[in-house]
Amino acid sequence: MKSQSLYQKACWLANDIQVLFIRSLKHIYKNYDQLLGLTIQPIMFMLLFRYVLGGAILVEEGTYINFLMAGILVQGVAFGSLTTSYSIAMDLQRGIIDRLKTLPIASWAVMMGHVAGDLVRNTLQAVIIIIMGLLVGFHPQANLTEWLIITLLVFLFTLAVSWMAAIMGLAAKTLESVSWIGFLVMFPLTFASAAFVPTKTMPAVLRTFAENQPVTHIVEAIRALTMGKSADHHLWFALVWCVAIIIISIPVAAYLFRRHGGK
Repeated sequence: MKSQSLYQKACWLANDIQVLFIRSLKHIYKNYDQLLGLTIQPIMFMLLFRYVLGGAILVEEGTYINFLMAGILVQGVAFGSLTTSYSIAMDLQRGIIDRLKTLPIASWAVMMGHVAGDLVRNTLQAVIIIIMGLLVGFHPQANLTEWLIITLLVFLFTLAVSWMAAIMGLAAKTLESVSWIGFLVMFPLTFASAAFVPTKTMPAVLRTFAENQPVTHIVEAIRALTMGKSADHHLWFALVWCVAIIIISIPVAAYLFRRHGGK
């Protein structure tokens, strides 16, 4: 009976997550702001760095577009995940969370629905970025195994930043504050990293930060793998960072959600 009860609870949880996941997906194609952020923004960044700034940035090996691709991909995931923070904050401000908590659904389903929707958004965005990169001269040399590892890294990084974004959405007092909180966190992590320029060109203090923060390890691992090279220690550091962020962020998000009246 106990195992049956656990099985039934798991089925109910899965059904609740599915319903709220579909709700998040509907927001993608019904919200023009999300569609523009999903498609136009990464293309604009790609063209900006490829044709406006790329000529002034020198890399030791290969072309700048091959150097750039990993950075644009990770940046797209990082900023794309901020949609989760805004969606959660909007649900709180509009009283949607209060309405959901009156229903016989699992509180975890609300958060998981947003995060699962974020995974789909970032997957679509990653595909758009890679296709755009190929159109402007990106020439990957990764084999099937390396592409699978890249996919795993992007998946884990998306989960990590999505749960971080959930915390931002739950912690924000107003919808207006969501944007600057996300900018305050994601901007230094993406731009003060190896995403767009080699870290050796940075001042000593900034270089120390850039070389030891998670985004640099994730970017360097993806960059090496796309070129068919060994990711060395960057891959392991990237995996450890992603898993650590997920492990820390989930209980923090759950705590903040309970403070807002989740069951």
